[in-house]
Amino acid sequence: MGGMATHVALLRGINLGGRNKVAMPALREAVASLGHAGVSTYISSGNVLFSTAAADTAALAAALEKAIERAFGIAVPVVVLSRDELAAILRGNPYPGEPDPRRVHVVFLGAAPTPGLLDRIATAQQAVAARGSGDTVTAAGRALYLHTPDGYGTSELAQRLLRISEGTARNWATATRLLALCGGEG
Repeated sequence: MGGMATHVALLRGINLGGRNKVAMPALREAVASLGHAGVSTYISSGNVLFSTAAADTAALAAALEKAIERAFGIAVPVVVLSRDELAAILRGNPYPGEPDPRRVHVVFLGAAPTPGLLDRIATAQQAVAARGSGDTVTAAGRALYLHTPDGYGTSELAQRLLRISEGTARNWATATRLLALCGGEG
């Protein structure tokens, strides 16, 4: 195993259009300050790989949120996944036929969605379908899989999901890269 990252932390909404600016070296320092080992970052959207013996991802996320608020003065939601959880989410892709990895996104959630959230997700899906959108969402565990055949940037469903879920979205290419960076496959 040696040196292999065991967890991935995903920050929501940093370094977007000049808002919530966070420098990656400072972010790595903030994560390392919690005692995590082998801390690295991937691109500037807030993806942190690290190793810890701790298993409670909700507690890890809460501690990271506090450390980021201390270091940068911003409150951003953080989702933490174990490497195995990330691998399982990637294996569960309900849109394997989509060849363009930018048209499939995963909205990672801090916890499995409540029945209320699932209702709001279904309502959002129906609303955009009624307007002729081909975008679809599938919920499974702590992941919302989003397929945007006409592109993510203009997707109303994507915007609605992020608003109602407090999750953080990554495209398929980034998500698979993060797993590869953790080391090992599947």
